Amino acid sequence: MAEGSAASRYVKLRKEQAPVEDITPGELNQPIDVPQLNVRKCHECMQVLPETYEPPSDENWTTGIFACAEDPESCRTGLFCPCVLFGRNVEAVREEIPWTQPCVCHAVCVEGGMALAAVTALFSGYIDPQTTVVICEGLFFAWWMCGIYSGLFRQELQKKYHLKNAPCDHCMVHCCLHWCALCQEHREMKNHLSDADASSSTTMDPPPVQAMNTEERKDAPSSSSSSSSSPSSAKSQHNDLEMVPL
Repeated sequence: MAEGSAASRYVKLRKEQAPVEDITPGELNQPIDVPQLNVRKCHECMQVLPETYEPPSDENWTTGIFACAEDPESCRTGLFCPCVLFGRNVEAVREEIPWTQPCVCHAVCVEGGMALAAVTALFSGYIDPQTTVVICEGLFFAWWMCGIYSGLFRQELQKKYHLKNAPCDHCMVHCCLHWCALCQEHREMKNHLSDADASSSTTMDPPPVQAMNTEERKDAPSSSSSSSSSPSSAKSQHNDLEMVPL
């Protein structure tokens, strides 16, 4: 009887009284889609990309391809020792690679190829013409391979700073304007480094030290004595009050 009476306390709903929408278990714990959080970010620097962003880049270079005279130091290094400038650029892009490795590779391939081309042109009368043609073809092939190799590091620099393919493709720039491209890349990294230092060197001035004059020091005891005497006067005023019966 006790079990039957306990079960009779619960009333079953009829079909028309049942809820219209059934809630399945775990439905309330589903993630909420917030459109403001669905933004594209850079995989390297994790910065929010604008809506008009189109890979690989959308920013302009700070200097032009022919603005080598704006930085005389890199211009001299790129003119007389391009292998050293290339090694420094690679080391700035990839910190795990020391600048000596790309410097030696550039010196052997580019400077060595130019020296071999000069020797071939100088002794062209003493070398078999077919051999000269083979040497020239090998030098042209090596030059294009060096342009592709150095263009890959230019592409990494463009991805790092979201730069455009200017004035043309990165490999084509190094194949046609190799020395100008090296100087432009060095100036670009130098300008971005100076901007980062300027933004991180913000300082906050401490608040000014406030000193009390002698007159203010004299007025301070008088004000404290007046404030201490005010409660006593208030007490005396309250003590003067009398209760008068009606």
